[in-house]
Amino acid sequence: MKTVTDGRRVSATKACENPTCIEIGDCCSYLKIPFAIELDKAYPRDFMQRGRIRVLLKREDGSLYNTDIGSKKQLMLRVAELIPKHHGRIKKQEPANTWTATAGPSKSGKGGKKKR
Repeated sequence: MKTVTDGRRVSATKACENPTCIEIGDCCSYLKIPFAIELDKAYPRDFMQRGRIRVLLKREDGSLYNTDIGSKKQLMLRVAELIPKHHGRIKKQEPANTWTATAGPSKSGKGGKKKR
């Protein structure tokens, strides 16, 4: 688990586990904030984690796209709230498996003498 010095942006109590660029992009579109996904980018300290989201919080005239979100920190906290509710994270309840093993353990069918 990363600490603030390792690059953590949101506290562990408010964060979700392993957010993807696609989930963050879906949250930005839900919040009506323009964004761009750059899948070929990586953070140098953690180069195995691929992808970057670029967002535009303000219009050219200085007004906010979403009046509830005025800073990058507010955006990250709001996205951290939304990602656990993302449709890709909510797993549908699968019906219980009704198949049961009625046959006992099968024998191999090989017989005869053992090699010495």
